[in-house]
Amino acid sequence: MTSVYNKAVNSTVNINRIIGTIQGDLPGPTLVIFGGIHGNETSGIFALKSILESVNNTNVKGTIYAISGNLKALEQHQRFIDKDLNRYWTKEHIEVIKQSKTLNTEESELQELLYILEDILKSNEPPFYFIDLHTTSSKTFPFITLSDALINRKFAKQFPVPIVLGIEEYLNGALLSYINELGYVSLGFESGQHDAMAAINNHIAFINLALVFSGIVLKQDCFKFSEYYEQLQKAANNSVGFFEIVYLYKIQEQDTFKMINGFESFQPIAKGTKLAINNNKVIESPYKGSIFMPLYQKKGTDGFFIIKHIAPFFLKLSTVLRLIKFDNLLVVLPGISWLNKNEGVLQVNLKIARFFAKSFFHLLGYRSKQFDKTHLRLKNRERVAKTEIYKNESWY
Repeated sequence: MTSVYNKAVNSTVNINRIIGTIQGDLPGPTLVIFGGIHGNETSGIFALKSILESVNNTNVKGTIYAISGNLKALEQHQRFIDKDLNRYWTKEHIEVIKQSKTLNTEESELQELLYILEDILKSNEPPFYFIDLHTTSSKTFPFITLSDALINRKFAKQFPVPIVLGIEEYLNGALLSYINELGYVSLGFESGQHDAMAAINNHIAFINLALVFSGIVLKQDCFKFSEYYEQLQKAANNSVGFFEIVYLYKIQEQDTFKMINGFESFQPIAKGTKLAINNNKVIESPYKGSIFMPLYQKKGTDGFFIIKHIAPFFLKLSTVLRLIKFDNLLVVLPGISWLNKNEGVLQVNLKIARFFAKSFFHLLGYRSKQFDKTHLRLKNRERVAKTEIYKNESWY
């Protein structure tokens, strides 16, 4: 593993778009794993190469795809070249890219990835599982991020790491948000700090667990299953459960942002804690909670997040409310109407319905985006989730 690590941190990355494919001898699920969507996050690439060399296709039920993300950025070990590839995956932007004759670097990368994604969905049988491997610029526990659909929650709960909800409300155009809107199980896994040996090891452990939890490999055929499970459990400091993002400090294009040194993801902070300096002004935390993904790299527009733990009661309540489709009653309330019922999109008139807290809509699976000065648009992951294709899976 040391030689793999040295390659990861000391050399450029020269790889193909399809890192590898494993077709099992028996039919089963389809697992698609992306690495290197950000070009300075190479540990996922090396972990995938290691997995492809170690998995025996005679033990595989279904198909495994390992796909590299931003090839040009990976070659230069940069987060991106022109624009962040993980902020481009909106239906509107994709339509523009499809019709444009002149594309920047990341638009060309997206076009290739989209073609592969569409081909995989046409050529394989469900259920589908999608995983996007990442690392962070700060020290962190390994953790999962996901769009808040019940199928994502249930699948993610099998892993012994913290789970963070709500990132789609703050980040527009993430690859996994696009896939989740197609209705499939999709998780992001952050394994540790960029270029750290532990990040590669945690990615390898996570992928092996994902192979078992998805049903592609039997537990008895994953000879180090317990070791991998305990590795992640220990790396996460036995921290499990669900967290929710409550705040994002957004960096503007001309800002001179610098995070104060020493913060790590999941580190508890008090309201008023000095966190960063931006344009010579000290930035303090507006909330008590935990710091999450503080930015310690030059490229990026997300300065830091703040997260809070979600009590189990509210997780259970939200599950019940979604299963009975309580949100059907929302449109009888003043200021709330369907924009697209089939896709689970509500419109909220803030002049009339501003008394509703975000947390109320979160319980029902809705995440909001400001549409204009007077309206919010809220999207519900449950209404588009292809729950039926996962109901016979062991984890459901």
